[in-house]
Amino acid sequence: MKGPWFTGATIDRADNVRADDAAIAAARADPAARLLRLAGLDPLLDDAGLLVWDTLDAAGPDDDLVFLGFDSGCPRFAVANRTAPAVTGRSLEIMGLVARMQAEEAALYAGARSLIDWHMRHRFCANCGHATAPFKAGWARRCPNCGAEHFPRTDPVVIMLAEYEGRALVGRGRGWPERRYSALAGFVEPGESIEEAVARETFEEAGVRVRDVRYVASQPWPFPSSLMIGCTSTADGDAITVDTSELEDVIWVTRDEVRASLAGEPAPFLAPPRFAIARTLLKAWLAEG
Repeated sequence: MKGPWFTGATIDRADNVRADDAAIAAARADPAARLLRLAGLDPLLDDAGLLVWDTLDAAGPDDDLVFLGFDSGCPRFAVANRTAPAVTGRSLEIMGLVARMQAEEAALYAGARSLIDWHMRHRFCANCGHATAPFKAGWARRCPNCGAEHFPRTDPVVIMLAEYEGRALVGRGRGWPERRYSALAGFVEPGESIEEAVARETFEEAGVRVRDVRYVASQPWPFPSSLMIGCTSTADGDAITVDTSELEDVIWVTRDEVRASLAGEPAPFLAPPRFAIARTLLKAWLAEG
């Protein structure tokens, strides 16, 4: 089965040259170097749904160049603007843009978006409050006041299907498109394993106890910077108690219903879009059956 969306980027992240000032200077001077064009944090796409790139001359005086890596030997960069306000939430257009992209391009964009967003939201030292500056070609920030070094973070999120007697548990969030259902999900808490997070979140959101947690796949989710850890589990029963503070509804669906929904045929629910790992989980669950 093809991997989840936002995976499969062909770029060489080249961690070995990030701290090499001479190598980064050579990459910036390379005539083939290109700069990713963004509108805020949204990608600019051409008519074919491909990312748009500029020469490095397009960078402004308030822009810090962030090295993304080498794509077929060509250096690729993005910019973190030192004065632009941090972006909060997602734009109304972003999901439509992502749906137009090719998987490999979406994967490259995901890394760039999360990195630029981190720079915009971490301009000050968490230790002393002083302004920080990028180093390691944009893959870290350093405080000149106390010497603390800060690195981009990724927040782990479990996303899961519980199974009971040939049916899978799916939920519907508030404000979602009509009839849309997806896998349940939640952040892994400090001091918690993936398996424990799956069991806790499933019980908190749906009142369902689960066991035998199995890992399926993972997916970066750059809104702003999460790692979705896809799992399945076995439920001890099918009684549901919905946490209405988080979800509008939770239902059990059969394999035939899932199969029809994924195929775009009449079904009791609308399946997650192709760029959501929940769709990957549903396909994997069908394959198990």
